[in-house]
Amino acid sequence: VQLQASGGGLVQAGGSLRLSCTLSGRTYGMYCMAWFRQSPGKERAFVAGINWSGRKIDYAESVKGRFTISRDDKTNTAFLQMNSLKPEDTAVHYCAADGNYPQTLASPDVYAYWGQGTQVTVSS
Repeated sequence: VQLQASGGGLVQAGGSLRLSCTLSGRTYGMYCMAWFRQSPGKERAFVAGINWSGRKIDYAESVKGRFTISRDDKTNTAFLQMNSLKPEDTAVHYCAADGNYPQTLASPDVYAYWGQGTQVTVSS
């Protein structure tokens, strides 16, 4: 299983970005997917997750109402639409996937597969 993340960049505060994560190598529809992020000197933190059916979605409190996670099983891709971006959203964003059915989407220990990360920088 390989994950390819894209869509990061530089944006002003209040702007938007859309991250994409494409899974290859296995049946996409059986996987839960998530986004995490890490900024310098901080631990990797959960951002958003979606289960295999799309009916279970979870967000970190800091992004609720601003970010939306979704998935397209036809293209084996998960998306993270990020609106109303803030400077504190600046981080390397990683996508993750796993073939199990976890009780929680928010723990990095759940995920066996990780993408390479894409940088999101929000200027004030």
